[in-house]
Amino acid sequence: MTETMKAVAYTRSLPIDDPASLTDVVVDVPSVRPRDILVDVRAVSVNPVDVKVRAGNDPHGEPKVLGFDAAGVVRAVGADVSLFTPGDEVYYAGDLGRPGTDSELHAVDERIVAKKPTTLDFAEAAALPLTAITAWEGLFDKLRITAESTGTLLMVGATGGVGSLVLQFLRVLAPRVRVIATAADEDAEKWVRSLGAAEVVNHRRDLRGDVRRVAPDGIDYVFTAHSSGQVEIYADLLTPFGQIVAIDDPETLDVLPLKTKAISWHWEFMFARPMHDASDLVRQHELLTRVAELVDAGVVRTTVTTVLSPIDAEQLREAHRLVETGHVRGKVVVAARS
Repeated sequence: MTETMKAVAYTRSLPIDDPASLTDVVVDVPSVRPRDILVDVRAVSVNPVDVKVRAGNDPHGEPKVLGFDAAGVVRAVGADVSLFTPGDEVYYAGDLGRPGTDSELHAVDERIVAKKPTTLDFAEAAALPLTAITAWEGLFDKLRITAESTGTLLMVGATGGVGSLVLQFLRVLAPRVRVIATAADEDAEKWVRSLGAAEVVNHRRDLRGDVRRVAPDGIDYVFTAHSSGQVEIYADLLTPFGQIVAIDDPETLDVLPLKTKAISWHWEFMFARPMHDASDLVRQHELLTRVAELVDAGVVRTTVTTVLSPIDAEQLREAHRLVETGHVRGKVVVAARS
């Protein structure tokens, strides 16, 4: 007899205020591949990618379970697993090509999982993986920033989950890089300054003019969550041979304005390694392990700002609604009842 479990899924793309946009379902417990662990999910977070998938990928009536970030307890392990044993508390960001984490149990490749920070509860830990991987890969793999790096970085979208970790990683691991963060109001400014921003500009006003006032000689890096329509501004602000890393999905993008300054454009997509079964897939395990060490050392903090409970369709609809506003500071997490 097939074992079943509760999950939250969508069957067609609907506005989030429609009760049918996300529903409680019963599905089969996932099978475990040789390198998989089976996780008893205790908390998940909702990211912009959840909203994008729900809005743009019609499953044509078949229940599709969303969710990427998760924290939980290992229940079982595959035949070839070497990194974990049942009972381990873990956190991870999942795989676009597999069923999501909005379920009681979830199967995931051990190479993209790490033991969760011991100083955080499950909800606090679930806020971190996807944004931590995105921030880390963008800063250190794409921009190649090191502890010795200098210069000025503009973080566009600084109050979001990724931006909140970019600021912290730079403060701890590249303290000589000066960070200018975007924020739209006084509370947002307090948030980004508490995370390490040296200067704050309002991206809803005159981004070019505001950055010029605090960095008259130009900037060296841009990390952006909002690149649509901004390329000419970035090209003007950046010094020759500057670099940009983008994490959003603009419908079109003309990068020709970057040519005369030989400015480099990088895409960061943290699902690339699991999606293409990269030979260095274990890098995500190593990365999340390092982040857990920084958290437990007290130098990086969780970015959770809202916790809903329990993990069901009603609470996940509310989490999606909050993320869809585009004004969430930090992360929205949905946790199981304690």
